[in-house]
Amino acid sequence: MAQYLNAATFLELARAAQTRATAPCTCTKTPLDGWQSQPLSLDEAQFEEIGTLLPEDDPEPTFSEYLPDKTTYWSADAPIAPRYFPYNRCAVWQCSSCRRLYLRYVEGGGYFVDRRIRAVRAELIEDVPLPE
Repeated sequence: MAQYLNAATFLELARAAQTRATAPCTCTKTPLDGWQSQPLSLDEAQFEEIGTLLPEDDPEPTFSEYLPDKTTYWSADAPIAPRYFPYNRCAVWQCSSCRRLYLRYVEGGGYFVDRRIRAVRAELIEDVPLPE
């Protein structure tokens, strides 16, 4: 299993990645600011998994979502809240070329599986505690 990244470590990695990732790259051909089904054009070999937001000691993380200010799951400006769904089930991937970070997870339903991806923007990361 990939190394668990707590919110502080994840935010630090995201800030560093944003500082380095200023040039255009093939990984940015399709806008991925909000959740998207993974484009077929995305070159899987260009990415490396660097961590996970799924804690080892949490066998069934919450399905509760954190969507303040009328944001939706699909919104480009929706907060990235690592303790909430779907982020608590995400792997953190990095483009080996430009060093940008992406979140990826598999959405599963009764008759389908959808690999989803979202670009990480450090300013959207919020470490919001779960309700008691």
